[in-house]
Amino acid sequence: MDETSQKIIDAAMALVRDKGYVATTTKEIAKAAGVNECTLFRKFESKKDIVIQGANQTGWRADIAPEIFEKITWELETDLEMFMRAYMDRMTPDFVNLSIGLRAPQLYEETRQLIMKVPQTFLEAFTDYLNQMCARGKIPRKDFKALAMTVFSATFGYTFLSASFGKELTEVEKDEYIRNSVQMFVKGINL
Repeated sequence: MDETSQKIIDAAMALVRDKGYVATTTKEIAKAAGVNECTLFRKFESKKDIVIQGANQTGWRADIAPEIFEKITWELETDLEMFMRAYMDRMTPDFVNLSIGLRAPQLYEETRQLIMKVPQTFLEAFTDYLNQMCARGKIPRKDFKALAMTVFSATFGYTFLSASFGKELTEVEKDEYIRNSVQMFVKGINL
């Protein structure tokens, strides 16, 4: 990818993150990239083409890969904190807001699979972890897919609400939230 095309992609993705897809115009993208609109259309077919190409670049996605969940200690409380923290540290407010922008109906069919990779990665890694903990005799057999969804939903919810509202909704800090959530989940899993 040439430098001009990358500038256009970066400008478009930043605008989609900040304003949403529908509110972002090609004129604004060109201005933010420091090119004229004709150059934009020489490089890309449409605004949608720019954003789809950007969504496929790793730099415009949260770095949520199975490898981030590999610091397993086989101690439920420690590992649960690691899973939640690994997700929250990488799913920054910028990525949350961009993810929201990429859900525009005009894009959703093309971006849905990319957006779903993040929760799928967390759910698969955590479900596998719970199954292994059970096989090691450290936790009782439960519906681990449902438990993984519960933990992910709590992790995602805090991350999403913090990105959307900052301290307006709650003053509970991330570390306190993780600590309290983990204690509650550990008690529930061991019942």
